[in-house]
Amino acid sequence: MTGRERFQAALAHREGDRVPIHDGPWFTTEDRWHEEGLPADTTADEFFGYELAETWVGVGFKFPVETVEETEEYTLIRNSDGVLAKNWKHATSTPEWAEFSIRTRADWEEHKHEMVWTGEGVDWEAMRAAERRARERGQWFCLRCSFGFTSVLSFMGTEAALLTMAADPEWTAEMFDRSAQGVCEALDDVLGHGIELDGCYPANDLGYRNGPLFSPAMFRRFELPQHRRFYQAALGHGLPTILHSCGCVHPFIPDLIEAGLACLQPLEVKAGMDLLALKAQYGEVLALMGGIDVRKMAHPDPSVIEDEIRTKIGVAKVGGGYLYHSDHSIPDNVSFAQYQRVIELAKKYGSYE
Repeated sequence: MTGRERFQAALAHREGDRVPIHDGPWFTTEDRWHEEGLPADTTADEFFGYELAETWVGVGFKFPVETVEETEEYTLIRNSDGVLAKNWKHATSTPEWAEFSIRTRADWEEHKHEMVWTGEGVDWEAMRAAERRARERGQWFCLRCSFGFTSVLSFMGTEAALLTMAADPEWTAEMFDRSAQGVCEALDDVLGHGIELDGCYPANDLGYRNGPLFSPAMFRRFELPQHRRFYQAALGHGLPTILHSCGCVHPFIPDLIEAGLACLQPLEVKAGMDLLALKAQYGEVLALMGGIDVRKMAHPDPSVIEDEIRTKIGVAKVGGGYLYHSDHSIPDNVSFAQYQRVIELAKKYGSYE
C-alpha cells in the first residue's frame, strides 16, 4: 500500500497493511540528526518516508512586513498580522510576541476588511508542484490552515483573546466567523484551481497542559459553529478533516465528532490525553493520530519506548482508525539512532500482517 492508501484506510476505520506514519521533528532536531547520520542532502521527511504532505493557506491582515532588528541570536519582525515577533535562530520555540496592532475593537473595525480570502500572492504553480511531489511519493496530500481561537490569538495574543471572549461576545463571534469563512473560501479556491486534495488538516489549539483554554459553554458558543462550518464544507468535497489541537481537549470531543471531525491529533500525553482511553470511548467514530510520548523516546533505556509503542499501537490499531505520530513534535533531545528505533517499532507493532 502507499502512504495515501494507508491514510485513507485508517481514516475510514479499515485495517491496511500497517498504520500510516507521519511526524514533525523540530528544525534543531534535524540539525542534530544531520550530525549523527542523517545524510546532509536529505530531510527527515524523505529519510523516514513520512506519508503526509501539505500545502498551506492563510487568512489574515495585510500589514507591511518589516525586520525591526536582527542579531546573531534572533530576528525581530513585524508580520503581516501586525504582530512584533521575536524568533530565535538557534532554538525551536514559539515566537515571543512583543507588540500587537489589533488591540481594541476600533483597531479591528479599521482593519477587518483585510481579513478575507482573496487568493492574492498564492503561488499556484508551487502548490501544483507540491501536489505532484506528493503523488510521486504516494503521500496523502492535505490543506493546512487555521481558524477560530488560534487564528484570533495570532493577531491579538492569547490573554487578550481570552478576555475578549468573556467581555465582548459579539466581537468575538465576528472574529471567529471571519476566520472560518475565509478558510472555507480558500478551500473552494484551491479546489477551483485544480489542486487535488485528499483531506484537510487545520490547526486550532483549544487546550493547554492542565485542561481546555475555555469552558465547554464558550466552545459551543464561539468555536463549534466554525468547526461545523469547515468540516461540512470539506465533507461536501469528499474530504475528511484531521484537527491539530494541542493540550487537553477531552471535554470538546463529543461536539467535534458531531460537527463532522474525522480525526484528532496529536493527543498530548502530558496534558492527559490518553490514547487507549480515547480509543475505547470514541474509537468507533473518531480516528486518532498521535499519543506516543516523546519524553520516552529520549529515555536511555530502549525498553521504555518499546513498551510505549507496543502497548499503545498494538491496541489503537485494531479495526483501523489509528495513525502514528508523536504526541506533539520531536524535540532535539531525541538522537537520530533513538528515532530510527521509534520508526522501526512503529512499523513493527503497527503492522496488520
